[in-house]
Amino acid sequence: MRPMQDSIKIVYFANGSDEPFVEIVTVKQQNKRRPSVCSSADSESEDLLPVLLNHSQILNQHHLEQLMNQIPARTQGYRWKLVYSTAEHGTSLRTLYRQMGDIDRPVLMVIKDSDKQVFGAFSSDPFRVSSFCYGTGETFLYSFSPEFQIFRWSGENSYFVRGFLDSIQMGGGGGPFGLWLDADLYRGSSYSCDTFCNRPLSRHHDFTVQDLEVWTFV
Repeated sequence: MRPMQDSIKIVYFANGSDEPFVEIVTVKQQNKRRPSVCSSADSESEDLLPVLLNHSQILNQHHLEQLMNQIPARTQGYRWKLVYSTAEHGTSLRTLYRQMGDIDRPVLMVIKDSDKQVFGAFSSDPFRVSSFCYGTGETFLYSFSPEFQIFRWSGENSYFVRGFLDSIQMGGGGGPFGLWLDADLYRGSSYSCDTFCNRPLSRHHDFTVQDLEVWTFV
């Protein structure tokens, strides 16, 4: 017997003369996941993956599936555009800031370290040099090392992001930072901090960056 199409539904009921009656109803199929550059074209998952406008050296389908459900609602449904990549733009924090000069939307930082661990941060504001901390409670840290975890704002303080010419830091409060990167985007560190009550994002507190990308939503 030929299998029934998903778009056909058969309803059985009796009419006024108690005779069996069959009605074939055509139903619209639910929207399938739009394939991203990191997913196969024949994906049958009903979850909607974001569309990546650029190739990622780091993100795969598993990463996208987890992250897309955690970013704020105001950024969901938009295409992801690569703003900065160490593979494309070199390893320079100054260049990262320069690439974000015209951006006024949230950004997602993705890091792969020398241990092949993936982690990073979502910032409600684009990264920039500042004399004070900036950002909102939408900002969070996350890690896939070893399983996916997200660390949202604890409410303890508002030390979300602060940018210097020689480093960028996220989270703090009486000790080390939740995420810290040097001017060359080569050395970094991650410790538990009051802002996010996170565990270290990387396998080791101090790590070496292999690849780093920053995405925004357009």
